[in-house]
Amino acid sequence: MKGKFIVIEGIDGCGKTTQINEISTWLPTSGLMKKDCKLITTREPGGSLLGQKLRNLILDNNVKNKPSSLTELLLYAADRSEHVSKIISPALKNENWVISDRFSDSTLAYQGYGRNINMEIIKNIESIVCQGEYPDLTIFLDISPEESILRRKNQIPDRIESEGIKFLEKVNEGFKMIAKEKNWTVISASQNIKTISNQIKEILVNSFSDIKNG
Repeated sequence: MKGKFIVIEGIDGCGKTTQINEISTWLPTSGLMKKDCKLITTREPGGSLLGQKLRNLILDNNVKNKPSSLTELLLYAADRSEHVSKIISPALKNENWVISDRFSDSTLAYQGYGRNINMEIIKNIESIVCQGEYPDLTIFLDISPEESILRRKNQIPDRIESEGIKFLEKVNEGFKMIAKEKNWTVISASQNIKTISNQIKEILVNSFSDIKNG
């Protein structure tokens, strides 16, 4: 028996971090998890110790340090390989639950649809670095690129966030296509925080209510 792996996806500013914080407080007391199980919240890039260093490289906004699109892809792949090996797989094998802010489909959206890297190359790399670990449930928080930019107007953008609206439009369209293809649960992230949280909780209950308390 393995733990459950939940991923929250969406473009920057959609509220992933806020919702993960909300859900991670509720989930251990929801009755869905066994009493002796832990909940691990994590993110990509940067979920592991090495990943934190890779995150700094990937998101560095200094134009002199900007990697090529292929190098960027491989940096994300290295981060994910370490993330799976050191954080996700050990947790799931111990029957713990994992909630991640992004996983492999973000690479398809950003590097595939956004950077126009060949999808088969991305999928081949992901088949190696994911090591057989894929989400039990993916929730897509959907907002428009315009709203994303508006929400982040007072923040200092990282390198990916600085790409502009045209790039973000391609990424967002990619997410929508992936969501349809993989039958993700889609929630409008334009709603208030509490409404979104309640919808996510309902989805989790409906998805995992067959798990008995240990």
